[in-house]
Amino acid sequence: MSETSICQARATVMLYDDANKKWVPSGNGPQVFSRVHIYHNPSNNTFRVVGRKIQQDQQVVINCPIAKGLKYNQATASFHQWRDMRQVWGLNFGSKEDAMLFANGMHHALEVLEGTASVGTAGPRPVNNGPSAEELEQQRR
Repeated sequence: MSETSICQARATVMLYDDANKKWVPSGNGPQVFSRVHIYHNPSNNTFRVVGRKIQQDQQVVINCPIAKGLKYNQATASFHQWRDMRQVWGLNFGSKEDAMLFANGMHHALEVLEGTASVGTAGPRPVNNGPSAEELEQQRR
């Protein structure tokens, strides 16, 4: 059985240059947005992040396995990062919605790998954007 995409988002793919202590674009040429997917291989229950530049040559700028126990850091609302065996990856998303969609997919993949979720597409996760309508009403009283 082939891999299926559980989510996709638009982002620039970055690598952390430890020697110079700065983020640099992944791949060659100009820094442009990429279409970044999380793929699931159901036959061996593995996940990976694959990104291709959104331009004529569709250069692959990331092909990174998602390992059990990976620490996914949402540094800001639109910049997320994680470390694999060789380097630190960063995604600078085109929108907060893309960032949230991708984070949901990543968390779903990690939950499946940990055995705390069933396989399927990454559905929406509850997002806490502040007090609920009921909480606001109680605060007014």
